[in-house]
Amino acid sequence: MSIQWMTKNLKNRIILSAGILSYFFLFFMRIPLSRVIGDAGVGLFSPAFELFVLTTLVTSYGMSQAMSGIIRYRVKRERYRNAGKVFRTAFFTNLVLAVPMALFTLFFSSWIADVLVLEHLSRLAVLAAAPCIVLAALVGALRGYFNGYGLGGLTAHSQYLEKIAMLAGALIVGRMLHGYGQKVAALLQVEAHAYAFGALGAMLGVMASQIITLLHLLVLYVLYAGTLKGRLGQDNSRRVESRFEIQRMLFGNMIPLAVFAVLSNLFMLVDQRFFNYCMNVTERGTVRTAQWGCYYGKFAALIGMGAAFSCLFVHGLTGKISSAYEREEYRGMRERMGRAVRNASMVAFPMAVYLAVLAKPLSECCYGRPTAQVTVLSGWLQKGAALVVLFTFSFLFGQLLYKMRMVKELLLAALASFVLHLAVAYLMVQRMGLGADGLLVSLIFLFGIYMALSFVFLNRRVKYKPDWFLGIVFPCAAAAVSGVVVYLLNLVLAEAVGAVLTILVSAVAGLFFYIFFLMILRVLGEADLQEMPLGFLFILLGRNIGVL
Repeated sequence: MSIQWMTKNLKNRIILSAGILSYFFLFFMRIPLSRVIGDAGVGLFSPAFELFVLTTLVTSYGMSQAMSGIIRYRVKRERYRNAGKVFRTAFFTNLVLAVPMALFTLFFSSWIADVLVLEHLSRLAVLAAAPCIVLAALVGALRGYFNGYGLGGLTAHSQYLEKIAMLAGALIVGRMLHGYGQKVAALLQVEAHAYAFGALGAMLGVMASQIITLLHLLVLYVLYAGTLKGRLGQDNSRRVESRFEIQRMLFGNMIPLAVFAVLSNLFMLVDQRFFNYCMNVTERGTVRTAQWGCYYGKFAALIGMGAAFSCLFVHGLTGKISSAYEREEYRGMRERMGRAVRNASMVAFPMAVYLAVLAKPLSECCYGRPTAQVTVLSGWLQKGAALVVLFTFSFLFGQLLYKMRMVKELLLAALASFVLHLAVAYLMVQRMGLGADGLLVSLIFLFGIYMALSFVFLNRRVKYKPDWFLGIVFPCAAAAVSGVVVYLLNLVLAEAVGAVLTILVSAVAGLFFYIFFLMILRVLGEADLQEMPLGFLFILLGRNIGVL
């Protein structure tokens, strides 16, 4: 029975965390992709992929979330006829939104490449993004349908299928077209064409993933449609809602969420424009694309994976906190908030420290050999590792604002932080010519201001007073001390055993000392250790030395 419960609990966590794990896959995809199409190829791929992501935040995410909530409300009250009409209305409304976006991307691809991001050869990849936008809108509508009817497991499975297919498709098609591009480059005596075709192939792989996911969801829709349609005989709808009423509800629910999502993710596209301008005016345009590919495909990927991993440990608690708030169980809500803050600190602080300390071996793993790029990437990781902590707390507080329906505060925090990011990036990158280092400072401002504003707005509503020592200071101190252990091991092992073994041995040893220090500082108790893998070993150790 215990094993069955553990299996079910793990399955539920995998389903509930599908969104975060999907982002983890998106970040991970960039690292092997850079091996296949090169840093310059990733630099040309990034504007097309970011445009695809931004548009899907409106259609596949915003509309999906809006329609699922409206359908769920009607299904619970057995208003199945109106629930079906919501799906049909949302489906066609989503197409009405997606098709103009796709047409704009298609017909203005040259303007996007030449003016918006200052990267002429990215036009091929941008063209391939246009059909992806429509396909993703259809995928989003079907996911909203399944979520609305309480079939979230099917949606989660489709997300995993999509990301696996995207990884495989981008690598396979990217390699194929990169090889073709090398022949074109040899014929035209322009090496950059190989990277342009590689970026095109990667985006075609993304398109293939959308087609596969759409077919998968259509098959499920056909299989479940008969069962769900059979509920019409139990319909309790007093009247059939008009299309205008439904559209008004859809847009009312979708627009705030879509605006917030776009503001929170627009910075990467804007940053590429600032970066390319800076490199052009400082006469480094020849290495511009490859430098951005390294920044986007390796630095942002490693930081993003670290942040996504940290967010996994707080995501489950946000729903429980908001549920306690709605039930007016304020004491339980504050206890769960304290636990969420402590979890965020215990994972994000060591993640940031280890990324900074192990920056060089991680960079060598990305490039496979010591090069000038390794030095550049390791420098970025050391300077930008703090973003993991800032993003984790931004995610926690932002999720709580959203789930507690504090939409105005959420939008204000997102808008203020994005505007400040633009100002700092413009000053430090475009005016002062600091390049990627200026972008790192502007990103720290972005997530730092967003985190601070979100916490202030949240605290005004719930009156939460964090335990600064157990929740923040002690995990930070333990992470710093264990980071010294990792640093010393890195110095000893780097030349002797290579980058991969150095990372594994140093990380395992660092985690051991980190958990040990948390036990000494009373941050972790016996109940916490029992929930951890191999926690019984630390319980035995703690009892023997008298800290438990």
